[in-house]
Amino acid sequence: MRILIVEDDEVLIDGLKVGLGLAGFTVDAVETCADAAAALHASTFDAVVLDLMLPDGSGLDVLAEMRQRDDATPVLLLTARDSVADRVSGLDAGADDYLGKPFDLDEVAARLRALTRRSTGNASAILRWKSFQLDPASMSVSDAGRPLRLSRREFSILRALMDRPGQILSKTQLEERLYGWQEDVESNTIEVHIHNLRGKLGPGRIETVRGVGYRLAESGA
Repeated sequence: MRILIVEDDEVLIDGLKVGLGLAGFTVDAVETCADAAAALHASTFDAVVLDLMLPDGSGLDVLAEMRQRDDATPVLLLTARDSVADRVSGLDAGADDYLGKPFDLDEVAARLRALTRRSTGNASAILRWKSFQLDPASMSVSDAGRPLRLSRREFSILRALMDRPGQILSKTQLEERLYGWQEDVESNTIEVHIHNLRGKLGPGRIETVRGVGYRLAESGA
């Protein structure tokens, strides 16, 4: 799950990157409204963590521009301005949730999981597909009750596919879910992860749609 943080406090950015990274998120960060707009036009994110007070303007301007062009990416406002009026203004402007500073990293992660869960139409916190269950909070996967040991990348790929069962995800879409701007990606990295994941899930679970991408198999056990 890929998150964009728009925040100008470098210490806070570093803390969010580490904490959310440990919770299974891929995190990119920018510090200004202008950079946020550029990032949102250039890349796809599962959610945005947005500060209100930025060096070149208000985070509400970023939010307004997103909603004006029908960008429905979930937005969590994260700010020291925590009055009722500020919360109401942010939510009415199109934010999906609001969290005041100081905050707990576990709560930020939980709120992001809830926002992205709703955006993909999954009411339950646990993703289920055939005999598999995936718990984003504990980053655990089981098959018919049997725990599976997956790497962080394998877990992220499986979660992306289980978020949208039956939908084909391209190699580029999976790379965007797994890797931030600063990470080098080998040309065959996704193929390697898919190969390893197939070995753990069993044959016939993940289909390759030649020239398009990957999806969970619609038939079979």
